[in-house]
Amino acid sequence: MKKLMFALLLFALAGVAHAEVRVAATVPNMGMLVEEIGGDAVDVTVMAPPDRDAHYLEARPSMMAALRRADLVVSVGAELEIGWLPAAIQGANNPAVQTGRTGYFEGAAHIQLIETGVVADRAGGDVHPAGNPHFYMDPERMAQVGHALADRLAQLDEDNAELFADNAEAFEEAVEARVPEWRETAEGAPGVLLFHKDINYLMRLLDVPIHGYLEPLPGIPPTARHLRSLVDNLSGREGVVMLTDFQPGEGARFVADELGWEVKQMPNQVEPGADRDDYFQMIDNWVKGASIHRD
Repeated sequence: MKKLMFALLLFALAGVAHAEVRVAATVPNMGMLVEEIGGDAVDVTVMAPPDRDAHYLEARPSMMAALRRADLVVSVGAELEIGWLPAAIQGANNPAVQTGRTGYFEGAAHIQLIETGVVADRAGGDVHPAGNPHFYMDPERMAQVGHALADRLAQLDEDNAELFADNAEAFEEAVEARVPEWRETAEGAPGVLLFHKDINYLMRLLDVPIHGYLEPLPGIPPTARHLRSLVDNLSGREGVVMLTDFQPGEGARFVADELGWEVKQMPNQVEPGADRDDYFQMIDNWVKGASIHRD
């Protein structure tokens, strides 16, 4: 009996020693990155659904439950989740994932953001003074965040530090192998009209011109006057209207019909549980969508 108890104790201790790092990721793209870097050493819960705008969610009990049992929260940052993540963290009452602790990670804090220095004036719409938070549409920046995430995971699980570093390197190498292909596909693309500034990083990576936005100001729904202005300014030019699956398509279809352009509406978040191949396929779809008018 003593031998059995001793064996059970050793088994329990081994389970504790090799416990997975429990991660609450704010959006599916960040969840994918955690899965890629952490592998079998992480247990990931994604709090936001893929078909909702992460700007405008509300803190929900399911989010608080995920944060309550988490060792690490992984967010986009740059105030993308400002409307709900702080409230969810407060409601979770988990000291480990509070801002400034090892268990709190913002991807935006580890890369150079674009469109910084915007004045925090609500008259300018839903602006982000720290910079554009939608870096997850730039695979190269995601790879940079992957290395920082590997370092943070290693602080929580030293035994798997080498695994995390190797996985971050593998993700970066996979990105580097795909970028030339994406750039070649998009070469000569005449440009895109976007709904919001959430695809800007990818268009910059591909050197595809952005002709404007269906929103007159960030976060402000399209108006008839603004849409007519876009049609007048872009008349006689080529391009494609692109928007995400959760953005309303009426204005996009009006502008596209007036200009003779195509509309491409697709997800900019992978499904929860997706891997890097799914993420790369999502990027492929946006690259091909932006390049449909290429001669």
